[in-house]
Amino acid sequence: MAGDPGLFGPRSVTWQMHGDPMMWIAGIRALYLQALHPRAVAGVIQNSAAFQPNKRGRRDAWGRLMRTANFVGTLTYGTTDAAERAGATVRGIHRRLSATDPATGERYRIDDPDLLLWVHCAEVDSYLHVLRRSGFPLSDAQADTYLDEHRVSARLVGLDPAAVPGDRAALAAYFAAVRPDLALTPGARQVDDFLRRPPTPAPLVPARALLWHRVARLAYGALPAFAHELYGRPAPPPATVTRRLRATGRALRTIPPALRWQLPPKHILRAVERLGPDARPAPYKLRRSAAILDGQEDPQGELHD
Repeated sequence: MAGDPGLFGPRSVTWQMHGDPMMWIAGIRALYLQALHPRAVAGVIQNSAAFQPNKRGRRDAWGRLMRTANFVGTLTYGTTDAAERAGATVRGIHRRLSATDPATGERYRIDDPDLLLWVHCAEVDSYLHVLRRSGFPLSDAQADTYLDEHRVSARLVGLDPAAVPGDRAALAAYFAAVRPDLALTPGARQVDDFLRRPPTPAPLVPARALLWHRVARLAYGALPAFAHELYGRPAPPPATVTRRLRATGRALRTIPPALRWQLPPKHILRAVERLGPDARPAPYKLRRSAAILDGQEDPQGELHD
């Protein structure tokens, strides 16, 4: 691999995970979770055209989702320079924005570290939770490695990596500490309404009813129990959610990667072109890595009883 491997590289847990199609459902779960922080969601509502009443802004809601996916893809599979530039752009945007606390009237900055940390933790928790629950092969040690790797992405949005949870225990402790600050605000209801019924051109409304409703319902069902309590909407039994996640994961993973990677923004294709075919992300690489660590396989790939 003569090219620039980027921030994580083809041997990282992040590289293998972020190529999985269940990342889309995980991203929607992250939006549901992020919306429960009153100041975080107020910052989005007050600064995003996607939630303004004018039609142009409502049409841009899909663009916002795609820009988020593009940012994650650039950080994961782009060159080091591209990732650093993407992070600098995001920091610059956040630095110029502020919002008003609906409860107190206080003006605050969007790049407040507490808000950035909440958004980061809700994202990585959702990625880990949905992929593992849907059958993606990831050991506990690899899950901790993933969280440690994403201290890098936390730095790019303006956080001190030392203040970011780097394993599952630290992440669980963070959520326990922040839980009293969460609430179902009017802003959270707006996000909930958008995710259940996103603005869609008239010809695509039937497809929204048939496909998107199921996707949003699955992402909502994967939320933690405290989030269901706050939203006040029942979720299917956990075993049912797990069964649906696994079935969806199996179905999506039957789509050939070469076909999936053709969809915009094509970050994986460009990374493979840059680094060679061995850079293709694949779940089996994580299984093999775990086997080597457990002493069941040597670095040359020979399995041992």
